Order: sequence, then C-alpha cells, then structure tokens
Amino acid sequence: MKDKITLYEKSTCTKCRQTEKILREKGVSFEQVYYHETPLSKEKLAQLIDKMGISPRELLRTGEELYKELGIKDKEFADDELIALMREHPDLMQRPIAEKGEKAVLARPPEKILELL
Repeated sequence: MKDKITLYEKSTCTKCRQTEKILREKGVSFEQVYYHETPLSKEKLAQLIDKMGISPRELLRTGEELYKELGIKDKEFADDELIALMREHPDLMQRPIAEKGEKAVLARPPEKILELL
C-alpha cells in the first residue's frame, strides 16, 4: 500500500488551496490537518522539519508582523525554542507542508507537491 499524503495547512491559506487543487487534479487522495485547529506536537513539528531537510528557522514566515514584534530576526534561538514559538504562534509557520512516508516538502510554490507524487 502506498503512503498517503498528509497536508498540514491553514484553511484560509491561498497556497494551501492551490496545493489541494493540484492534488485533486492529479486524482491523489490526501488527508488534511488544519494545524491552527489541531496543533502539531513538538515531536511532530520537529519530525516534519527533519523530513524536509531544513532548519526550524527556514520554516518561519519572516514577513509576519509577529515575527518582527518578537524580534526573531535579531535574536539567537535554539531549534527547540523556535519550534516552541511556532507551536505557540502557528502563523509563524510557512505552509502548506505535505508529508508522505519518510519525506515531506514545504509546498511553496504549490507545484513542489509534485515531488511527493
């Protein structure tokens, strides 16, 4: 049995809807997890970051007002501190994240989802 794709997203996110559209057009079934409503555990978020092969800092939305308010750019944070900040403030996290088996991608642009197909 092939691994199913899980899409971690925000319901109001345009990039998330575009990614969903690509999957539907390809006839790919997927599970949706709205991480604003069902927060990711610290372990799950760390696992996704590892599967994407990026650092927690690379997952941050640097254009968010909260990113500026918290002074994240100018401060040193350990990886676990950044993960804690993203859990506390989910808007700091880039989206959507797609996971399939042992691989995950940040679907920005949405066409990056094709790497999992």
